Amino acid sequence: MTTAAATAGGRTTKAKPATMAQALGRALRDSMAEDPAVHVLGEDVGTLGGVFRITDGLAKEFGDDRCTDTPLAEAGILGAAVGMAMYGLRPVVEMQFDAFAYPAFEQLMSHVAKMRNRTGGAMPLPITVRVPYGGGIGGVEHHSDSSEAYYMATPGLHVVTPATVEDAYGLLRASIASDDPVVFLEPKRLYWSKADWSPQAPAAVEPIGTAVVRRSGRSATLITYGPSLPVCMEAAEAAVAEGWDLEVVDLRSLVPFDDETVAASVRRTGRAVVVHESPGFGGPGGEIAARITERCFHHLEAPVLRVAGFDIPYPPPMLERHHLPGVDRVLDAVARLQWEADS
Repeated sequence: MTTAAATAGGRTTKAKPATMAQALGRALRDSMAEDPAVHVLGEDVGTLGGVFRITDGLAKEFGDDRCTDTPLAEAGILGAAVGMAMYGLRPVVEMQFDAFAYPAFEQLMSHVAKMRNRTGGAMPLPITVRVPYGGGIGGVEHHSDSSEAYYMATPGLHVVTPATVEDAYGLLRASIASDDPVVFLEPKRLYWSKADWSPQAPAAVEPIGTAVVRRSGRSATLITYGPSLPVCMEAAEAAVAEGWDLEVVDLRSLVPFDDETVAASVRRTGRAVVVHESPGFGGPGGEIAARITERCFHHLEAPVLRVAGFDIPYPPPMLERHHLPGVDRVLDAVARLQWEADS
């Protein structure tokens, strides 16, 4: 999904290995350079460059009035961003960790998500809320939540999550340029994933609201996003030994949701498994399964299954490998699909 070379100034420049963290940082830098209305604010984003170093160098390049360290007060950070957006700026807020964002949820629900509707479209709030989320890093409590279901259930928000280096750059640029508020969920465990990538690459990332087929197949469709994409790709490769040819769909955008791409895939394969780290009960998989059933009922050869995190608060680091969906659990679900179809 990456481009091997890019053309710049008449020269062909080979792409170099880059991490997702570097791509996100470059997206912020390029957005700030192109538009003086883009401001970054959050805890430790300036001098330190963020706990994951995503904003490293931005304060030095653009000044601390555009890359601003804030107090440890998430409700205040997002409240300030609301005022900034109302006066024509494009704030990008960093919530240091997923569960740290909860104190700001009232601002998000009551104002950010509703302002455009409340004003009859006269006042959009172009705010991007960056949230490092998910497990796989051995984090303690409040550092590894999968909180996407909360944001998905809040009308008025776009919810985006990249799973590749290229999408990290392109989707963040698209989110910052959007006049709608975007919750941009960054899978922490993929920050250090690498790809040959260049920000000058001519291949354009699809706009917010489009899914992509990462692997074509005929036996069943694995539908996933963010941190679970590598798990599904590994499961699809392992499934070959069982004689299964699995298609993998990367949603990329949870809201808006790309029904067309998902439904087209499931109609081809006749079977579907939704994979995510968020708990199963009340999680994204239930909504996705319902949408598939509504649109693909007569094509389904088995019920839509889910492979998810367990319905518990996020466990301690030593237990997270049992909690997170893995290759074996995905393949077990695919085996159940085959059994359901044959019974």
